Amino acid sequence: MLTCITQSPEETAHLAGTIGKIIREGTVICLDGELGVGKTLFVRALARTLGVESDVTSPTFNLMNVYEGKMRLTHFDVYRLERAEELYDIGFYEYADDPEGVVVIEWFDKFREEMPADYVRVTIERVASSSGEVDSEEAADRRRLCFSLVGVQLKEFFEEMRDVVDSGD
Repeated sequence: MLTCITQSPEETAHLAGTIGKIIREGTVICLDGELGVGKTLFVRALARTLGVESDVTSPTFNLMNVYEGKMRLTHFDVYRLERAEELYDIGFYEYADDPEGVVVIEWFDKFREEMPADYVRVTIERVASSSGEVDSEEAADRRRLCFSLVGVQLKEFFEEMRDVVDSGD
């Protein structure tokens, strides 16, 4: 597992953008975290690095947005789905197995058994201030990002990510 703390939305976006510079086609990223913690900010920065010029928004109501850039980026938000069968209705499996694009899935834990065999899990959470308060002004923008690898196919990418996260660049 890799862990880092960012001090601002700009730092979080910078980290996501740096990861976007090394990401490979066929990569699936599953984002975990509470509402408003910065999952869409992460996707937006990743998309910019991939050359997406259109506005990147949360697909909460659309369930899926597809963006074209240097690589296709498919962004799922499955929060509103109630049954795994609904994943078929939105074409989830065709996109999740896309060898020529990058897939990001928010709220993946609702359907953990339906996820691809290989993905990078990114958990984003608010971090307490030095006084221990999560809701303080000092802690308002601090985030802990934890990266873990599920499966084996993305091991080489995950090792490259380790270098990015550890270096702080």
